[in-house]
Amino acid sequence: MNSTTAINILHNISLRPFNTFGMDVKAKDFAEISAETEIPAILRLISRYEGPVLFLGGGSNVLFTQDFNGLVIKVSTKGIEIVDQDDEYVYVRGMAGENWDDFVQYCVKRNYGGLENLSLIPGNVGSSPIQNIGAYGVEIKDTFYMLDAVSLRTGEFREFIAGECEFGYRSSVFKHELKGQYLILSVTFRLKKRPVLNTSYGAITAELEAIGEAPSVKSVASAICNIRRSKLPDPLELGNAGSFFKNPVVSQAVYLELNSLYPGIPAYQAGDDVKLAAGWLIEQCGWKGFREGDAGVHTRQALVLVNYGNASGNLVYSLAQKIIESVKSKFGVQLEPEVNII
Repeated sequence: MNSTTAINILHNISLRPFNTFGMDVKAKDFAEISAETEIPAILRLISRYEGPVLFLGGGSNVLFTQDFNGLVIKVSTKGIEIVDQDDEYVYVRGMAGENWDDFVQYCVKRNYGGLENLSLIPGNVGSSPIQNIGAYGVEIKDTFYMLDAVSLRTGEFREFIAGECEFGYRSSVFKHELKGQYLILSVTFRLKKRPVLNTSYGAITAELEAIGEAPSVKSVASAICNIRRSKLPDPLELGNAGSFFKNPVVSQAVYLELNSLYPGIPAYQAGDDVKLAAGWLIEQCGWKGFREGDAGVHTRQALVLVNYGNASGNLVYSLAQKIIESVKSKFGVQLEPEVNII
């Protein structure tokens, strides 16, 4: 790699264009990485930088509550390629800065099966394993093959296979033991040439019937895009970070008690436990459509907090805390933010 590449550092930069909540906070210092050849220079910069460092992908899973008094590095590396294939599988690699839905649609157009249920999720490829993103009965871990990363401390390049990532519900080793230690450079997925479709979750089957199409990789992707657009606001039109809260997981005993008090409470089996629908819990507490200043709860999906224009991160965070307390008081269930609070 070229070790002489220079990194352009900007100062006092607004992060409003770089986070989907549209929070107008400033970064003390700002740099962008658009090619792997810049990695050595980035590592040298980090090693001598005095202050906190934040890597930012699509900015779709973060709530800024204040200016960032440090260095923000925007990851903008692009590229999608098929790295291997056999009779059954195709292995597709996306660079970290590649838009997630662009990557999904690349696979959908080629009839590679496995990611179609994850259509239209905001964010970038490099962030997807950190959160083990999921939707409509599918998670990253179902098709994840490996990722390439570099240690921010030693500069050592390393591959992580699925077992090393410790995937859990909206979780991975990169959110816990290895948090802030590695920069993910690319992610490779193992997708099926003869797709096995998952249409059992939510309203997928009903939407396929509505659009008059038989189940296929392309039609399932289209159905999910339609469902998401009907429920979720476009961040370009209304600031948001998608689902703000995780769906809480409770024991069978807690679920049975809740179901006796609230018959028909939406729930899904999660191993030996039960996953509850956070949006339903929030809606039952009367928050759906609530607005306080420019911070609010979306009118069509109570799981989504929104910025109507000029809300501060603190105002959105305060609203989130009120919702958490409300759900805890009514149901005895503790909600946790899915969004990273900074």
